[in-house]
Amino acid sequence: MIQRLCVAVAIASFGLVFASLAVGYTEQNSLRPLAESYVRLVPHELGAPNVITGILLTYRGFDTLGEVAVLFMVAASVGLLLGARRRPRGTSTRDRASESRASSEIVRTGADILVPLICIFAAYIIMNGHLSAGGGFQGGAVIASGVLLTLLAFPQYQPNLEFLSITESLAGALFVLVGIAGLVMAGGFLDNRILPLGQFGAFFSAGAIPLLSVLLGVKVGCELSVILERFRPKKS
Repeated sequence: MIQRLCVAVAIASFGLVFASLAVGYTEQNSLRPLAESYVRLVPHELGAPNVITGILLTYRGFDTLGEVAVLFMVAASVGLLLGARRRPRGTSTRDRASESRASSEIVRTGADILVPLICIFAAYIIMNGHLSAGGGFQGGAVIASGVLLTLLAFPQYQPNLEFLSITESLAGALFVLVGIAGLVMAGGFLDNRILPLGQFGAFFSAGAIPLLSVLLGVKVGCELSVILERFRPKKS
């Protein structure tokens, strides 16, 4: 009885909090001064129509680098904890296939159709991140969703974790090198003006932002793919 009363009080408290937020909500008809300055500065200084991507990869690019570093530590920790559960290297593909429960024909057919489309969509999101909604983080997550669908449809499929790890490390190293190039050739770390800004709104524009977006997408996609593979249940 006391437990139910506590739960009811907690639910009522949360309801009051959210109700007060909903009642007191007023739509902003104009940008705040900080937001207005970013909306003005990003297209002018960085040449990127997408203000969010410009902020993430330049003004707060060091913070973005920290976020992908945290994701790398998560992938490394998962590999350290679950690496012992991997199958021996001598296990053949046929043995692995017999151990795994086959997926349905609907799932396999759906994966054959959707995985190439997912890859194309991920490439579009990454390459157009400086022009429209998207960017490296979003595209990398979409890449990982394609890997997840492949793992579900084909349980015998074994991603090359060594290749993914090397690719992720190279992408991270190049990301840092581009940032250092900004210190040497432009105005600061991860300054996108190490490359020509180009024509505003064109595909090849916004300086180094498209390059940074590609490196970020590759890094995030590889890290999330490694995490998915490590968490996949293995039979002993």
